[in-house]
Amino acid sequence: MPDPWQDAMDHAVALARKAGSMVRDAVQNEMTITCKSSSVDLVTKTDQKVEKLIIESVKEKFPKHSFIGEESVAAGETCVLTDDPTWIVDPVDGTTNFVHGYPFVAISIGFAVNRKMEFGVVYSCIEDKMYTARKGKGAFCNGQTLQVSDQKDISQSIIATEFGSNRDAEVVDKIFSSMRKILCLPIHGMRGVGTAATNMCLVASGCVEAYYEIGIHCWDIAAGAVIVTEAGGVLMDVEGGPLDLMSRRVIAANNRNIAERIVKEIDAFTPLRDDAPIEPK
Repeated sequence: MPDPWQDAMDHAVALARKAGSMVRDAVQNEMTITCKSSSVDLVTKTDQKVEKLIIESVKEKFPKHSFIGEESVAAGETCVLTDDPTWIVDPVDGTTNFVHGYPFVAISIGFAVNRKMEFGVVYSCIEDKMYTARKGKGAFCNGQTLQVSDQKDISQSIIATEFGSNRDAEVVDKIFSSMRKILCLPIHGMRGVGTAATNMCLVASGCVEAYYEIGIHCWDIAAGAVIVTEAGGVLMDVEGGPLDLMSRRVIAANNRNIAERIVKEIDAFTPLRDDAPIEPK
């Protein structure tokens, strides 16, 4: 029986490559930067142009599909995941990296049906690494099979995380508290490349054992979630329950032992959900 979503996945890969080319070109040129929720929550014309390219192309080819995109939501669109075939897109994951020329920027395209992820495409465009995964069919980078690390000892692990864009002192204190406790387990080290999608792909690749973060969005992790699980990894909430894509909290790990050990050290907090009703202005 033919895969009903293969055509959509092929289209996502082609769109990611085209978007990546736009991003690489923009890195060489002057860019216009504006702020969203704060002075550290950045958006560029490239973010908006790439999302427009993806939305228009998807709507033309798959007119009945739904869409959740970072810049669309920032502009006031609702962020609700329904049973409809839905594209969940971060046009430029790692905008701050992009603005500073830091060479980790990704196009992230996830695809869900009946509220379950079917495939994920993450294109780390400066590195020219195309990560792909289709549910039940494995995960790949540039065509090579991905497999998570087999490490079960947290003290022999590298853990990835990020600081996020919230500069509220109480939130920052919790982020540093979690980092300190995890680092002092001890572990081999902490890393972070500045893009959630790429951090998740590094878990899938086996070079870091886990990635956790509070404050990310569904478009940051939707594609990476499929890539991690198809590479043999696990996903969960930072307090140990199942991953809720809209909760803005994630642990992606090579196995449950590592994930559950991280859960014990996280100083958890609860950001406003992605699907929270929009307050009237």
